[in-house]
Amino acid sequence: MKKTFVTNEQLQEIVKEYPTPFHLYDEKGIRENARRLKEAFAWNKGFKEYFAVKATPNPFLLKILQEEGCGTDCSSMTELMLSEALGFDGSEIMFSSNATPADEFVKAREVNAIINLDDITHIDFLEKAAGIPETICCRFNPGGVFKISTSIMDNPGDAKYGFTKEQMFEGYKKLKDLGVKNFGIHSFLASNTVTNEYYPTLAKILFELAVELKEETGADIKFINLSGGVGIPYKPDQEGNDIKAIGEGVRKVYEEILVPAGMGDIAIYTELGRFMLGPYGCLVTTAIHEKHTHKEYIGLDASAVNLMRPAMYGAYHHITVMGKENQPCDHMYDVTGSLCENNDKFAIDRMLPKVDIGDLLVIHDTGAHGFAMGYNYNGKLKSAEVLLKEDGSTQLIRRAEKPEDYFATFDFCDILKDMKY
Repeated sequence: MKKTFVTNEQLQEIVKEYPTPFHLYDEKGIRENARRLKEAFAWNKGFKEYFAVKATPNPFLLKILQEEGCGTDCSSMTELMLSEALGFDGSEIMFSSNATPADEFVKAREVNAIINLDDITHIDFLEKAAGIPETICCRFNPGGVFKISTSIMDNPGDAKYGFTKEQMFEGYKKLKDLGVKNFGIHSFLASNTVTNEYYPTLAKILFELAVELKEETGADIKFINLSGGVGIPYKPDQEGNDIKAIGEGVRKVYEEILVPAGMGDIAIYTELGRFMLGPYGCLVTTAIHEKHTHKEYIGLDASAVNLMRPAMYGAYHHITVMGKENQPCDHMYDVTGSLCENNDKFAIDRMLPKVDIGDLLVIHDTGAHGFAMGYNYNGKLKSAEVLLKEDGSTQLIRRAEKPEDYFATFDFCDILKDMKY
């Protein structure tokens, strides 16, 4: 059984100030988790977490992570702008993008971010657009199928990202000739893994590649970025990752491969998003309709606009009916939003306690890829974001959108001059 980080009593008070739906975040949980990650990799002197901004691009949450020693992983102009505005310096910003517009490379160079190139052709593109920096990273894609033990984790061969192995060697040599002095290696081979084996297995691949690259090209490799992919247990019967065991697994491979090669000073970087914030956010919503036709439906004031993952690819998110946590789950519902799309469902055939109109429902694990994936289909407006602070108080960290926000991009003309708000 999944437990909420907020009690029913707390939530009843919170909704008096902030109307549902809204995303709620747990400051205490976020800070404690960031410290657990840092401790798990404390054996590596240069360890740094570059939080994946795309997962939760909220400046208040980024400041919390900044206070805990994290940097940012950016993939767009606006994410670079956000990081710069919050005072992250160049060494604290990783720029990992693909099919990158020239002006984004220019901005990355302007803020002195560490650029992680996605393709060998980007070397010439970057040189022409913004010049080649002294420190650079290259993203590796080994192709084929990525396996852990006997389990297939993902299919890098079908992914659009990264250099082939041959291109890594060619690219490093070319970059050295262009004046690069410090190199990094990056790779992302599987998403949302719930196994302690993923990082150590990936690390072994990258560490062995690092040794080969140094021997053949003479490149000075300063860091290896394991990227993201460490997931969270969305379902209540899943066992979560043990970040301490993961860190220890990476350390063991590090000492087996890099240290004997005289490369024991390489820093380890991570770019976690979901693991950092996923469990520490939830979507708070109210049951506003019930429908009894061919199935039993509960209609919420939230929709896929607020949480897209279930509609997009059938992702599971646990649901708690607040105040009824100990009641039997003896009613089967489809839990829906109000969009004009039949996939606007948070749950299908989900067993829950009897839901009554006005009940507060908490949809778990929306702290990453929740609000961030929202959109405005049907003219629906994005919700507020609220922080549950360590002392139990709350803080509005993003207001809900208003109709005037939705129509703001027509401010260049007077076609809506008679709009009444």
